Amino acid sequence: MKPVGQQKKAEKSAEASTDFECACFTCPSQETCKAAHEAEKAAPAEEKIDFSNVEIEPLFKDFVDFETFSKSDFRAVKVLACEAVPKSKKLLKFTLDDGTGEPRTILSGIHAFYEPEQLIGKTCVAIVNLPPRPMMGMESCGMLLSALHKENCEERLNLLQLDPHIPAGAEEDQQRPQHHAFYDDFDDHARSPHFISARR
Repeated sequence: MKPVGQQKKAEKSAEASTDFECACFTCPSQETCKAAHEAEKAAPAEEKIDFSNVEIEPLFKDFVDFETFSKSDFRAVKVLACEAVPKSKKLLKFTLDDGTGEPRTILSGIHAFYEPEQLIGKTCVAIVNLPPRPMMGMESCGMLLSALHKENCEERLNLLQLDPHIPAGAEEDQQRPQHHAFYDDFDDHARSPHFISARR
């Protein structure tokens, strides 16, 4: 004979299992459907991002012809290593996989917004055909793209990050200017009309 406590617990469990009735006729069993519904309820709610206090730079009035734009080589790059540059408060040194098999170094002035360890392993966007630029005794070979805006009069910056499934070296699709699939996977926090910034 079960103790009174265990018996009541078993009765409550039985009641709970009979309370759920599935309205889905395709489910293999009530228990399977119940588990799916409970998992759905337990899933975290989608984050609501408040852009009401965001200020953006005015849009450029001058147009850029497509031929000029297409001379810039935008590539997906993977962050292999990232470290603070000694004697610099702003610069981070990125070691990047650009798909060529040779590591690429880019220095970017975003240390006020990110710590180096936050960015290792991320997939970002870089312009890779700019001439090397000497910075702090090193050569910076390209620019990383960021989204820049002001919020409550404070400057905010988001390094543009892509879906990790995009391989290093993937190029922007400049053959179809009406639909640049390369940019469809930006972080949602940078989807609003922020100013796109290329920082070295």
